[in-house]
Amino acid sequence: MATAAAKGSADACYMLLHPNLEVETPNLQTLRRNLERGTDEIKAEALQQVITGTLQGENYEQLLMHIIRFVMPTRNKSLKKLLLFYWEICPKYAADGTLKHETILICNALLNDLQHPNEFIRGATLRALTKMREAEILEPLIGPVRDCLEHRHAYVRKNAVVAISAIFRSQPHLIPDAPELIQAFLSAEADMTCRRNALNMLTINAPAVAVQWLQENAQLAASFDELLQLAVIDLIRRHAQSFAAQKGLFVRCIFELLNAPASSVKYEAATTLIGLTANPAAIKAAASCYISLASKESDNNIKIIVLERLDQMRTRHEGILDDLVMDLLRVLVTPDLDVRRKALGIVMKLASRRNVNDVVSMLKKELNKTVENSDYDKSSEYRLLLIQTIHTCAGQFPEVAADVVDLFLSSIAEFGSSSASDAIVFIREVAEKFPSLRTSIVTHLVSSFLDFKTGRVIRGALWILGEYADSASEIRDVWTKLREAIGELPLLAAEQREALEAASGATEETASTNVSATPSASRRVLADGTYATESSLTAQTTTAIKLDSKPPLRAVLLHSDFFTGTVLASTLAKLVLRFGTLDEIVASDDGAAQLNALRAEAVLIMAGIIRIGQSSFVTTPIDEDSYDRVLACIRALEHMDEDSEVLTDAFIKDTQSAFARLVKGETARAAAEDKKNKIERAVQVDDAIEFRLLAKKNAAASEDVDSLERDAELATGAGDANSRLAVSKLESVVQLTGFSDAVYAEAYVEVNQYDILLDIMIVNQTNTMLRNLSVEFSTLGDLKLVEKPTSYNVAAYSFSSVKASIKVSSTETGVIFGTIVYDGPGTNDNHSIVLNDIHVDIMEYIRPARCDESQFHAMWTEFEWENKVNMATTREAAENLDLRAYLKHIMKATNMACLTPDNALAGECGFLSANLYARSIFGEDALANISIEKLTDDSPITGHIRIRAKTQGIALSLGDKISAAKVSLANEQA
Repeated sequence: MATAAAKGSADACYMLLHPNLEVETPNLQTLRRNLERGTDEIKAEALQQVITGTLQGENYEQLLMHIIRFVMPTRNKSLKKLLLFYWEICPKYAADGTLKHETILICNALLNDLQHPNEFIRGATLRALTKMREAEILEPLIGPVRDCLEHRHAYVRKNAVVAISAIFRSQPHLIPDAPELIQAFLSAEADMTCRRNALNMLTINAPAVAVQWLQENAQLAASFDELLQLAVIDLIRRHAQSFAAQKGLFVRCIFELLNAPASSVKYEAATTLIGLTANPAAIKAAASCYISLASKESDNNIKIIVLERLDQMRTRHEGILDDLVMDLLRVLVTPDLDVRRKALGIVMKLASRRNVNDVVSMLKKELNKTVENSDYDKSSEYRLLLIQTIHTCAGQFPEVAADVVDLFLSSIAEFGSSSASDAIVFIREVAEKFPSLRTSIVTHLVSSFLDFKTGRVIRGALWILGEYADSASEIRDVWTKLREAIGELPLLAAEQREALEAASGATEETASTNVSATPSASRRVLADGTYATESSLTAQTTTAIKLDSKPPLRAVLLHSDFFTGTVLASTLAKLVLRFGTLDEIVASDDGAAQLNALRAEAVLIMAGIIRIGQSSFVTTPIDEDSYDRVLACIRALEHMDEDSEVLTDAFIKDTQSAFARLVKGETARAAAEDKKNKIERAVQVDDAIEFRLLAKKNAAASEDVDSLERDAELATGAGDANSRLAVSKLESVVQLTGFSDAVYAEAYVEVNQYDILLDIMIVNQTNTMLRNLSVEFSTLGDLKLVEKPTSYNVAAYSFSSVKASIKVSSTETGVIFGTIVYDGPGTNDNHSIVLNDIHVDIMEYIRPARCDESQFHAMWTEFEWENKVNMATTREAAENLDLRAYLKHIMKATNMACLTPDNALAGECGFLSANLYARSIFGEDALANISIEKLTDDSPITGHIRIRAKTQGIALSLGDKISAAKVSLANEQA
């Protein structure tokens, strides 16, 4: 139901019913017959049809007397309930504006129902009176309504209070002593529901009386029922500014209600307390109440709502809630991952140098629990979340980095693939930021290297060892461990020998059972369509490989992970080059021999990587890029005597400086983002000075008591840059019809978070009245019309305003189209005008967002919808446009954030590749990878963009925006 106030002679309507289009609308004769002769069930159905038709604009005034004669005398309670609905919406005024004579009978029926012995009928009638505004009907009913306040049943009394409140608001002269009457009733009443209704009535109509009652009963607030306590909180929230002298009473009462047993009372009390005062003690008490609710409530939705409120409170009161961070960590006992993620996000914002050690200690315990309880379904996801949180914490507070590194290094072998990958990335970053920890990191990695099983973790460990093992002893330890992780050399020869031994053992076993084992050959179809011969020996060789029992590096290579092989080759080259530059090796007598031994062994391992990649022991042969990279490392070691300085710069100094720039850029980006999100507390010289004593009396009507700053920002548009752009509605006006049409229409499109509001201006450009003019809308996409606009009669050369609300359920480009339908000037003339389409821009719901590399790749693998858009500019458009400028143009058009660091995009190159990411307000992720090139200064920009999303709509919509961006760029350059 929806309520609307009746003003002047306008008809009051308080209900909206959706019509059943599948049922044919009955005519007057059928309805009259059913009302006269039908059973109670038939009469109820006919009365429902009359009510629905009346709300939809049908004229059923002729049935009023039939309903009074044949339906009103019924004893059926359901039929009486329908009658009350009908009395609410039936036309009660004649054409001349006077009350119809039949309303005397309606008034008499209501009077009888108010004196009915059945409590349900009395209560329902009292509820119906709250919807009536006609003083002529209400005046004879005032006495029975007042008598109902003394009824023995609480159901009647509580509805009587509601009826008196509604009558006093609409017709105060009918019952001028209503506040005193309800005050006496409140003092004598024992039922909590009745008292709640009475207090609500006083809060709205007589706040001074309500505050006086609260002064007298403030000591008993803690013992009130939940409903009455909520009414007390509502009273304080509404009128705290109007009764500033009673602020102490209000705060004391709210403090008592913070300890109420009901969760709803706690939440409302904490929310009201924040608006009442900015005292640190009150803020901490409200925050503690929020944390208690988030810890004890079983509903995860409530937990997230409370944590959102706590986060908003943290933003307004920075530094006050830091002492509660350990209490907030109790929320982590909740098994829901979203609640944990939200709680950890707030914890990181509350962490400071005073409590960071306690926070990290608690997170360590949670991390150990996930390792011990690895059988739990979401333990790996929670472990990854904890690792990312600890990673962020150590980045913000370097003093805990050493403890965190020790924790990760000691437990990394027990982590899952994604968790271990994130841990090794963190260790790599710490090794770059804190040189004093490099020795211990290298030592721990060497001791744990054989426990690493996944290629990504092994690659990260190899890179760290190759970069930061800078002493002769460390290099020897690393080399020994790598040799142990590789296994027997040469790689291919060892594998062939094992395969032959396995084949000979199988042959002997077959011969002992007198089964012939004649080698056979079979034909296989290769990937290019040609045939190849496969012998039984080769098949047995392939099946004889048992990778689980092999050393980790050898197993990874046999799994065809040659990217790890290239990292191994690069690490070996770095170790050999650095070993040759050490002073103790240069000064040693056998230094050259040691260097040559390492170089020879490194070349042997690299050659083994290439040979095993070209053998039949792997399912996928080595790719060309990996082959070239390993071969480049071999040639570097071959010519290290001639070009030692150049190779050292290329393999050691340049790579380390590149990673240092990457870490520095990421740190600067995070600092800039924090500065952007941080609220500026400085007071400017031209800021408005607020005087609370000079505030308007009706300022207390707002729900938020302490909202002066927010109101000022909304009024001046200073709070949000986007709000200043939205001040002018002209930018969002869409013309729906032409100037030469009989009806001119234009719409102001206001896009909110989850709905679209259309404010349509209708202008009648003819010299006759247009009757029953209505705007009919239809939608395409995930849009839904909430309510159908009503019909209007528009006078000649007059105008009218129509509003429609469209609900948006997903991020997808939608289209709103429709027609204007009207009657006139003749009796049977029906006309329609087709409206221009209104396109809903997807950019209204896309927001730039950020995620780490592992999350991006995980989502890229998971999402199944991909849209590939080819990029090609004209030669003229690309003349004054470089690749980075073109990337910014695409980012602006799609409202996506670039995840690729600026350092990776720096430099002059004819090729650019970057990852883009955005998230919709509905929680939908959108990924994009752009790969473009510009061979020469005067050549066009070519390439493609691959978009991936979980749903088809967002992928296609972003593709359309990119295509439109290409066209707009070409037009700009033209």
